[in-house]
Amino acid sequence: MTRKKSFILAGAVIALAVLAGCNGKNIKIEDTPAPENQSEILSEVTSEIGSEPESESEIQTSEEQTKEDGLEDGLYYADFNTDNSMFHVNEACKGKGLLTVKDGEMTIHVSLTSKNIVNLYYGLAEDAKKDGAELLQPSIDEVTYDDGLTEEVNGFDIPVPYLDDEFDVALIGKKEVWYDHKVSVSNPVPADDLNTETDSKTSEAEDGLWDSTINVSLEGGSGKATITSPAKVRTTEDCYILIVEWSSPNYDYMIVNDEKLLPVDFSANAEGNSVFEIPMCSFEEPLDVIADTVAMSKPHEIEYTISFEADSLTPVNRN
Repeated sequence: MTRKKSFILAGAVIALAVLAGCNGKNIKIEDTPAPENQSEILSEVTSEIGSEPESESEIQTSEEQTKEDGLEDGLYYADFNTDNSMFHVNEACKGKGLLTVKDGEMTIHVSLTSKNIVNLYYGLAEDAKKDGAELLQPSIDEVTYDDGLTEEVNGFDIPVPYLDDEFDVALIGKKEVWYDHKVSVSNPVPADDLNTETDSKTSEAEDGLWDSTINVSLEGGSGKATITSPAKVRTTEDCYILIVEWSSPNYDYMIVNDEKLLPVDFSANAEGNSVFEIPMCSFEEPLDVIADTVAMSKPHEIEYTISFEADSLTPVNRN
């Protein structure tokens, strides 16, 4: 199956399924009217793809790879990982894209952060510059943020040769310069199961990972960011683990006592805000931290101070 025809099928499947992209956020394809007879269109697209089969060995190799990845034909949400913070999935999508698996071919649709990236290329930048290079064209995706605001951004259908391992994708922006990047796709979850899995992780975070609370306050930055108070605390044999939940999903790491901390893989609330676990041996003194945010045009490390009401540390009665 050619890459071009894989894109056609992926677009048709996404349109016919009337799926909400970005975990419930609407995706719309610019200049593409709603089909009057969706079943006929799907039949036509499927027929077109089947009319020009590739060699038997190529089809077998592709199907065997998909079987190794353990994916049946269908729609999945999957993590889309990149090597650069300026090239990533829109925050409204929680790091995920919509993965289509059909006849041994995989394609992922990702909504980016703006319209600044105008084309992608499946391969290296040097090949993208050659005459006849098949560039990936953008769709216009509408995303909805946690605060209810909506925005139109560029989205792309990207071929996925395999899961988990990196592959090459080049990009070009409005300055007309090509850049090489490494991307990978991992952790596919059937689209219908995503909400169930998220609810399960939230329940686990609420019920099993903390046993106390403490009042906290935050100073620094622009004053717009906050952390949840009272904060959850987990007691260990040696000290405590403070669970810091930010008012935004845009913090990708923190630096505490010269140690870089990454967000934990659960969310303490429905908004999916950034959550970190910080080792603490005492709540008597304020804690100076650095938090990196990707909400701006460029990532920024911002200095904050977390203060505690030590006498407010309260065990939680779960009986």
